[in-house]
Amino acid sequence: IKNPLSGIRGAAQLLEASVGDDDRALTRLICDEADRIVKLVDRMEVFSDERPIEREPVNIHVVLDHVHRLASSGFARSIRILDEYDPSLPPVFGNRDQLVQVFLNLLKNAAEAIGDAGDGEILLTTAFKPGFRLSVPGSPSKVTLPLEFCVRDNGPGVPADMIPHLFDPFVTTKANGTGLGLALVAKIIGDHGGVIECESQPRRTIFRVLMPAFPGPAASTKDD
Repeated sequence: IKNPLSGIRGAAQLLEASVGDDDRALTRLICDEADRIVKLVDRMEVFSDERPIEREPVNIHVVLDHVHRLASSGFARSIRILDEYDPSLPPVFGNRDQLVQVFLNLLKNAAEAIGDAGDGEILLTTAFKPGFRLSVPGSPSKVTLPLEFCVRDNGPGVPADMIPHLFDPFVTTKANGTGLGLALVAKIIGDHGGVIECESQPRRTIFRVLMPAFPGPAASTKDD
């Protein structure tokens, strides 16, 4: 995977030198995404990788805006994507690249569920719920998870019998799916000390991510 990515990145860099400012933003996006995928490939053994992830304060709205742009210019170009962000949200204590991957997977999942429906819509929401505590695997007591990030779509919904197994490896509702996308999402969120939930009915499926906030001052939030 890394060899073709290197070629793609090199071609984008060559193009960058010969295009205008508008197109240069696109070549920069190609380079950034190639770099991000290389980092993710280095951790492809994620299901057996017990190394601690590198974390820092991350502005989740910057992450979601980045994913929104990627989706709107690619797999979700025909779908309306809306957002409702809580401006009081403190930074999440996380790994930016992995969080991009989480929400890119969730948006792609939503877009594929909507398919060619003419009224397809995805809603991204964030909320701050101080004092919210939840039991998580591996913790003897409830932990505080005040940050809530949701991806909602108006697709046909997930079959009720699939929901309890949705985040298990190799479980998929797609004809050509591998069943690794949501399992990887759940693994990454778990590594961050958070949880992911799904509730679904026809025309209203919500993937809800609950995560801890950065324990330090918000002023150091990474937003680029």
